Amino acid sequence: MPDLPLFPSSLVGSYAQPDWLIDRAKLAGRFPPRTRARELWRPAPEWLAQAQDDATLLAIRAQEAAGLDIVTDGEMRRESYSNHFATALEGVDVDNPGTALDRSGHPNPVPRVVGPVRRTRPVEVDDVRFLRAHTDRTTKMTIPGPFTMAQQAQDDHYGDLEALAMAYAEAVNAEARDLFAAGVDVVQFDEPYLQARPDTAKQFGVRVLNRALEGLTGTTAVHLCFGYAAIIHERPSGYSFLPELAEATCDQISIETAQSNLDCAVLAELAGKTIILGVIDLDDHAVEEPATVARRVERALPYVPAEKIVVATDCGMKYLPRESAEGKLRALADGAKLLRG
Repeated sequence: MPDLPLFPSSLVGSYAQPDWLIDRAKLAGRFPPRTRARELWRPAPEWLAQAQDDATLLAIRAQEAAGLDIVTDGEMRRESYSNHFATALEGVDVDNPGTALDRSGHPNPVPRVVGPVRRTRPVEVDDVRFLRAHTDRTTKMTIPGPFTMAQQAQDDHYGDLEALAMAYAEAVNAEARDLFAAGVDVVQFDEPYLQARPDTAKQFGVRVLNRALEGLTGTTAVHLCFGYAAIIHERPSGYSFLPELAEATCDQISIETAQSNLDCAVLAELAGKTIILGVIDLDDHAVEEPATVARRVERALPYVPAEKIVVATDCGMKYLPRESAEGKLRALADGAKLLRG
């Protein structure tokens, strides 16, 4: 990974999509889509790809203008963090969806697995190429993790949840290899269901995750959170699955601390890992002062060396109003600068 300053700053993944691109009222009025939700897009189909390119450029420029050190594509082309990839795989019937319980406990339409899950083509490689062509900063791309995708599917083929998750892991591994080959610096696996389903995660979550990470030579990260603040409002004060990731072969672990006021002592159990430290509260649209951001980072310093911290948002910024998102990006970057002195 390119040289970065102390306390580099980064989005977790998503940025606020413009109102002219996606119907934000419809997006906010439903659970995050697991199957395709084409009705959310405002542009006509023939103009959608161009509009998504334009929105991605806006997201890149917003991150650069704020002073972020690590830049993502803002996930502008996605209806949710997971369905963009999960619905592109073979063996999945997206036209006749199944049902699974969301982390809120409500049923949600999900991909129905009807045959062997396979990745037959690159899904996000063109997104990486676009990102690399439009920024000279360190880049990151996110993919839904295999454990989470298995939880967000109805299995009508394998009859064994671990076997399904392993199939997803192989698909994710192949995608990550191609993303690194296309020039991305960091690949992050989004695994919120390791936290949402801790009992199952403790059975085989790390084993599945390590299969997805196997043989990867670039910088890898795993993101765990308590769910989008716009949808899941109650935050526990601690993770039910986190120390277990000490056994994962990833380089970085992304967590949230601002909304939950997390006791950062748990981070001492992840010695050797770089911590992507969520310090921007997405449940409050008010923009933090940079000093507030810096204080939130300082809570982790007794347990994580400064050179092992990336400062970030708690989770994706997808549901934030754009003005709030822009302000919070600046607060994030300025808080990191305060810490550097």
